[in-house]
Amino acid sequence: MKYYCIGIKGSGMSTLANILHDLGNEVCGYDDSREHKFTEEGLRQRGIPIYYDGHELDKDTIVTFSKAFSLEHKEIKRVRELGLTIKDYSEVLGDITKMFDTVGVSGTHGKTTTSFLISHILTSTIGCNYFVGDGSGYASKNNKILVIESDEYNKHFLKYYPNIAVITNIELDHVECYNGLEDIIDTFKNFGNKAKLIVACGDDKNIRKIKFDKKVIYYGFNENNDVIAKNIELNSDGSSFDVYMNGTFYHHFNLPLFGEHMILNALASIIVCNNYGLSSDDICKYMQTFKGAKRRFKEEVFGDIVTIDDYAHHPTEIKVTLLSAKQKYPNKEIVAIFLPNTYSRTEALMDDFVKELSKADKTYIMDIHCDRERQEDYPGVSSDTLIDKIPNSEKIDLNSCEKLLKHKNSVLCFMSCTNIYVLLDRYKELLNESIK
Repeated sequence: MKYYCIGIKGSGMSTLANILHDLGNEVCGYDDSREHKFTEEGLRQRGIPIYYDGHELDKDTIVTFSKAFSLEHKEIKRVRELGLTIKDYSEVLGDITKMFDTVGVSGTHGKTTTSFLISHILTSTIGCNYFVGDGSGYASKNNKILVIESDEYNKHFLKYYPNIAVITNIELDHVECYNGLEDIIDTFKNFGNKAKLIVACGDDKNIRKIKFDKKVIYYGFNENNDVIAKNIELNSDGSSFDVYMNGTFYHHFNLPLFGEHMILNALASIIVCNNYGLSSDDICKYMQTFKGAKRRFKEEVFGDIVTIDDYAHHPTEIKVTLLSAKQKYPNKEIVAIFLPNTYSRTEALMDDFVKELSKADKTYIMDIHCDRERQEDYPGVSSDTLIDKIPNSEKIDLNSCEKLLKHKNSVLCFMSCTNIYVLLDRYKELLNESIK
């Protein structure tokens, strides 16, 4: 079949394009942005064409598009006028999940790392396909298992068909498409009940509110879980812990990642891999070789300066990123550089953003980015609102990036789900020039 992916450089759409290509389809795509993005790596490796001015399409081409593109976008209007079949992005993904024994990894936070960790262990042992929203995806018809990051945005994941549903946590987010927290909780319940087995974090109070219809394995630190991490040690090399299943010692694990949240992600991964018959020794062995997902605590070192590129865009994610930085670098200044995404999220979680960003030694904030909301619909919501409430904070943009050079012996945490890496790249250019 032939597919045309509009918004192909988006993290989800690029991954979908990769998967469709690997399964033997003819794939090409369109994007507005000509600048290079990290999501292009897989597309370039596969030779998937990217067009910027439209492209002649055969009448049997199936078109799918990113939700960042409105129905009034010129390219979507063009393909509609051509009379081509247009399928929703999540519907195309749902069709793929039907083809395999699918593990759907969901949650407000941690789903990317957990998806990647599960797929890393399975790929290293019995083989699996994977779809991870950091631009990573691979598929072969010869593999029986598919691990897919299952995004709750706009209830997309309700179109998937998982055999195992992982739920890492549930918090208020995506307020532009949900009617509050209870709506979100109910949606996760519906997702979980689509599976034969649910693997859920039992420490999460919102998950515990749900009465699932299917079998649930709960994991966490608390004693009321089925799978528990004990004897936890957090240090500058990573984390170590013992795992107990149903009260019985299972194995000791060393994890080259930072923060207790990563241990929770590891517990979910251990349960899934154990379910597929992997030995505890193999799970432990390949967990130790895991390098992390793209844009999840990605570090670079420049003398006494460390930069961290992280996808954190929710207060809880900011919290764990800063805590992880302090765990690994306890003697360095921690600097937060944050690019807020969407006015609705900034407004709804304003107090939590202020609380967590105030924990950094110094905070810089960029103007709010949003490609699906209008600023005039959110009067009084801006980066300046955050700056007024956060001690020792100030505005930053590409033209004032040089102010970051004053920080020595520091960890600079660049955090956002959008293109903060443009600022990071500029900072690294300035830093390299200052070192010469």
